[in-house]
Amino acid sequence: MSHKRVNVAIVGLGFGAEFIPIYQAHPDAEMYAICRRDKAGLEACGAKFGIPKERRFTDFELMLKDPNIDAVHINSPIPDHGPQTIAALKAGKHVACTVPMATSKEQIKEIVELQRKVGKVYMMMETVVYAREYLFAKDLYDRGVLGRIQFLRGSHQQDMDGWPGYWPGLPPMWYATHCVSPCLAILSEPKKPALAESVVCHGSGRIREEFIAKYNSPFAIETATFKIKDTDVCAEVTRSLYDTARQYRESFDVTASNVSFEWQQLEGEDPVLHMRGLPEHQIPRRVKVPDFAGRLPEPIRKFTGAIHDATHLSFVQGGGHGGSHPHLAHNFLMAILGHQPAFPDAPTSANWTLVGICAHESATKGGERVPIPAW
Repeated sequence: MSHKRVNVAIVGLGFGAEFIPIYQAHPDAEMYAICRRDKAGLEACGAKFGIPKERRFTDFELMLKDPNIDAVHINSPIPDHGPQTIAALKAGKHVACTVPMATSKEQIKEIVELQRKVGKVYMMMETVVYAREYLFAKDLYDRGVLGRIQFLRGSHQQDMDGWPGYWPGLPPMWYATHCVSPCLAILSEPKKPALAESVVCHGSGRIREEFIAKYNSPFAIETATFKIKDTDVCAEVTRSLYDTARQYRESFDVTASNVSFEWQQLEGEDPVLHMRGLPEHQIPRRVKVPDFAGRLPEPIRKFTGAIHDATHLSFVQGGGHGGSHPHLAHNFLMAILGHQPAFPDAPTSANWTLVGICAHESATKGGERVPIPAW
């Protein structure tokens, strides 16, 4: 790249539009182009954010031919993630992609091998590992406050009624990275990611009959346990998408030897710390989680705070995704510029996504243990 600023193209302008003002404010980025199939929606978004008309695309393949584009940030529907990532890497672009990485083992393998071959940055844009609650727990662990981690638990419960297209009937574990990722990320070290090696999953309950046939998946809830490679730690994750009464919750709990961290039960509450020690120290206490905006360039720090003119349901319903969006954009840009590795990179993203794919496979086989491939 002959210039310092990274020319970014965003694909998918529903959820993806929430990132446009972040890239526009980032000192190392040029919010260069946007892409959406719907022409009217494309033009409205382009006008709102001042994207030049010649840089607004309805054709993804045509956009990839623009030599000025350095990086593509994909926010398309889930079935498009794998094919569009593969096409962008083949076109010589750096790729960021919202979760999950893909929906099949074959596509995931191709992405990992292709990224290694072309040498471009790939990063799955997993919000939870940049949410303020996770960053707080990770900081406690890295400083030795938690002590030895004994067990990890994640859950992602969401009512997807009214969401369009491919969502009705989607196997819950196909969209599991929001609860899988923190369980693995917290044990990861620089240049040594913690990876899951096998998973056991059980399905429970039954969704409405008209949803079942689409993916041949009847389960209202899927719960999995997975073993973390080269550790004595096991994690448990639970997912639901339909016909389950529960406020939206992406959560992550750490049971440790000295201090345990428990994500808040309801939106608006604070997390809980459980201290082990003298009787007077055994009383749990709620803790205010700090904002980690200080880790970011000043122009984009504001985006970790209150919901900033955001409209997409996933962002509003999810309480702003814990202020994660500017951290994600910043890490992606810094990886492209060679200042730090992408986190998660392609092999790590593959492992986080494969936990869910293999978990659903286990559930359909009555809870058989399924090994997680490594490429």
